[in-house]
Amino acid sequence: MTPASVSSERLMRWATYASVSVACLLIASKFAAWLATDSVSLLSTLIDSILDAAASLINLVAVRHALEPADREHRFGHGKAEALAGLAQSAFIVGSAMFLLVEAGQRAFNPKLIAHTEIGYVVMVFSIILTAVLVIFQRYVVRRSGSVAISADSLHYQTDILINFSVIVSLFLASQMGLAWADPLFAVGIAAYIIYSAWQIGTEVFQILMDRELPDEDRQKIRAIALAEKGVTGLHDLRTRSSGTQVFIQLHLQMNGEMKLRDAHEIADVVELKISDAFANAEVIVHQDPDGLDEDHPEFH
Repeated sequence: MTPASVSSERLMRWATYASVSVACLLIASKFAAWLATDSVSLLSTLIDSILDAAASLINLVAVRHALEPADREHRFGHGKAEALAGLAQSAFIVGSAMFLLVEAGQRAFNPKLIAHTEIGYVVMVFSIILTAVLVIFQRYVVRRSGSVAISADSLHYQTDILINFSVIVSLFLASQMGLAWADPLFAVGIAAYIIYSAWQIGTEVFQILMDRELPDEDRQKIRAIALAEKGVTGLHDLRTRSSGTQVFIQLHLQMNGEMKLRDAHEIADVVELKISDAFANAEVIVHQDPDGLDEDHPEFH
């Protein structure tokens, strides 16, 4: 394992610890603020933080499992645990949105005055600052590691920042402007945004679980690296997929059929090394084929 890989894994673990810690702090502060204000929009962000904590705990376990090395039963590693954690996060987020919609509906038919709004303001500003710091750290970790689970975690914490801003507006409209309907209305808007975020996370991780190919620009980059090597006359059967932070690349290289096996093997090794250098945490498998063979090679466009 390279020093860069070790550093990325350490960052991923710290990111999971940070998200759980932040979620717990926010739950405590928002719970106190909700008791003081009785605001349904503040309740909505409290529920969201509780779900964040649950999702972050799942992330913590999943990332630890995903970072375990390959073993006899899991020769491709445990990276799919990250995608499964992302699906679990989506389910948690949708569940919180459904509960929030019910609460908002009840408050719309039974409006209440919001008290002690200054407490709500302080807690929301504190939440925004703390969450922003966490998101900045998570983005740094994602850039270094490419972690799907941390990226999904970061996405719903980013939505939390917008949610907290909307709660401040809701508190102001309900308490200062006398618009009691603003509280449940903003709660419904928050629920809609939460569902949208869950859809984004779920779609991304579903594609990973289905072994979707790498983006076209990455596949073109692989082709360019392979075909640029001296002695390579063609390329076919390029297959790619990702699993957590691991990338798997397979391809067939065409070379002169009269070339010695040792020479062909050396060329394939060079291509593997260059592709591995271009794609972090990539496992590359190259098969050598003599050119001119009459074989059917499926092409996907």
